[in-house]
Amino acid sequence: MGAMTTRSCPCGLPGEYESCCGRFHTGAATAPTAEALMRSRYSAFVKGEAGYLLRTWHPGTRPARLDLDPGMRWTGLEVLDSTDGSAFHTTGTVTFQASYRGGVLREHSRFERVDGAWVYVDGDLG
Repeated sequence: MGAMTTRSCPCGLPGEYESCCGRFHTGAATAPTAEALMRSRYSAFVKGEAGYLLRTWHPGTRPARLDLDPGMRWTGLEVLDSTDGSAFHTTGTVTFQASYRGGVLREHSRFERVDGAWVYVDGDLG
């Protein structure tokens, strides 16, 4: 992935942050697919949007609070696989690799639609 401008969306899709994941973070729209939610959650980690992360976490698995490490520097996202997770499904999975300064996190995440909106349920690392 090439260098991002300051307005580029961290999720890796072409476009500016405000018109991509930023609209989900502000509540102007909801992610239409599990993959879009996963990308917006990655962007929320990059931007330090803990409130958005908690709002998009399944109520059954959501932590009481989320403390983000301000020293963590996320450097890129690659979606490796995605199953179901569209408007025609109630569940979906996304396998991704998120790079950060000093390493890589790989996760197979599970998503579910609750009251019409996609939420993150949980994931398996590795």
